[in-house]
Amino acid sequence: MNLKNKVVLITGASSGIGEAMAKKFAQEGALLALTARRKEILDKFIKNLEVKTRAASYKCDVTNIDEIKNVYRQVKIDFGKVDIAVLNSGVSFRSSIKDFSAEKAKLIFETNVMGIINFVEVLLPDFMNERNGVIVGVSSLADSRGFPKSGFYCASKAAATIFLESLRIELKPYNVKVITVRPGFVKTPMTDKNEFFMPFLMEPEKAAEIIVKGIKKGKKRIQFPLAISLAVRFLRIIPDSIFEYLASREPVPRK
Repeated sequence: MNLKNKVVLITGASSGIGEAMAKKFAQEGALLALTARRKEILDKFIKNLEVKTRAASYKCDVTNIDEIKNVYRQVKIDFGKVDIAVLNSGVSFRSSIKDFSAEKAKLIFETNVMGIINFVEVLLPDFMNERNGVIVGVSSLADSRGFPKSGFYCASKAAATIFLESLRIELKPYNVKVITVRPGFVKTPMTDKNEFFMPFLMEPEKAAEIIVKGIKKGKKRIQFPLAISLAVRFLRIIPDSIFEYLASREPVPRK
């Protein structure tokens, strides 16, 4: 897929993988519709873009469906359409049973799951009518099992992955492509909070390069790095008793 002059909408574009993807898409000649809750950061990012391309920023909370509808309406006014929607917004909180909070769970699910679903709702009518479009949902390799203190996050990413898989099958007759992105550990403000050692920690620029390359190739699933992908595949098939034993061991602290 040639990305030149494609209109790419990215949620959660103010930092981390979202910001790095925006830079990479700009290098490919794409037109950028960038959304985040912090519009001022997006404005500064656009101003400092080394590769000049048409780009616009929009304040958007992916948990607010009315705000999403208004933003999508404005994007269509500004750009005419959306060719590729990268639904990247995500949050995570490490939470043990000692500080268990349903409010944290609600925020994680509303962002990581409903944030994708809300945007899909507004995209589908146009994509299906035009029989064209690409939906890229950012999940995680953490969707494989329920890791301790990350139950809310793992469950939300598992839900996102399953939803995207179902959507991919249903939209195939409409020529609308659905891509699931499953990264391992990527250095972002979200992972900076982790107190444990993260193997194969990747810079966001490298992650963005892999994702954009996968989109150009039309992959259904983009998962990386290979070592972590193989590890979680192994964890998925081992007996529950072995997984529970391994997962209950204290993680190696960061140095």
